Amino acid sequence: MDTSIGYEISFGGKVIVFGGAFRQILPVVPNGGRQEIVNASLCSSYLWSKCKLLRLKKNMRLTIGRSTSDIEDINNFAKWLLDLGEGNNYNNHNYFSKRAILAPKNEVVHEINDRLLALFPGEEREYLSSDSLCQTENPNSTQLKLYSPDVLNGLKVSGLPNHRLVLKVGVPIMLLRNIDQQNGLCNDTRLQIKRLYNRVIEAEIISGGNIGTRTYIPRLNLIPSDKKIPFAFQRRQFPIAVCFAMTINKSQGQLLSRVGLYLRQPVFTHGQLSVALSRVKSRDGVKLLILDKDGKPTDKTSNVVYKEVFNKL
Repeated sequence: MDTSIGYEISFGGKVIVFGGAFRQILPVVPNGGRQEIVNASLCSSYLWSKCKLLRLKKNMRLTIGRSTSDIEDINNFAKWLLDLGEGNNYNNHNYFSKRAILAPKNEVVHEINDRLLALFPGEEREYLSSDSLCQTENPNSTQLKLYSPDVLNGLKVSGLPNHRLVLKVGVPIMLLRNIDQQNGLCNDTRLQIKRLYNRVIEAEIISGGNIGTRTYIPRLNLIPSDKKIPFAFQRRQFPIAVCFAMTINKSQGQLLSRVGLYLRQPVFTHGQLSVALSRVKSRDGVKLLILDKDGKPTDKTSNVVYKEVFNKL
């Protein structure tokens, strides 16, 4: 048998289906600029010339459960989203006029969550993590002093729960790790806390295909993937974060009935504004608060679109 057959065929001749929207957020390249992000996209790959492009022309997100009397508004909103995603000019500020608050950056999201958690009724419960250097570091006495538990406790890393986690019954939370994908416990799944125990948290899924399912979330040993950290450490903590608010990137793929978009600073990468505004089915489902450089409300904001990513479509 000739084992060389298929070696020069992409994926060995298998049919592979890629899905996605170039109007939305492109691949994340740490510390990458515009050109690096565009180059990391599928349409810049050597495989792109061998792909067959199929276009989905009907916005199913907007039409599901809508009456025929809303067709005109739906079509207008869909066209506006397309124009926004492609960076076309628009002057209609009326559009800037299941619930979540979205913001471009983590620091703003954390401020909103802390404020709303303090206002939320109920008794707080505090969970502290156990942090230590990984054994792969072979830490000596000097490293143990330099990276003491107090130093590790103070580290705040994207995708990792904080050392101090404050929760209340009824608060919405988001998973930061895949726990049980078959049962809907995936990264970015939203849940609502039902009970708080010493070693587990009982919660109900409120997003995805397993809405209404009760589950228990344990503490896990979590190791950050951020390459900026010059040493490996692990944090034993519940893999969750409070999510009254979330970043626009985290909201990608979710369908919400109400969205509040808080733009204290403008969006900073391709597709963010398009993703935020397309989380809802109609323009009535989104409210925006936009601040200018002086911190005053305004009805204008910047949009970021790398139009060169559409050149090969």
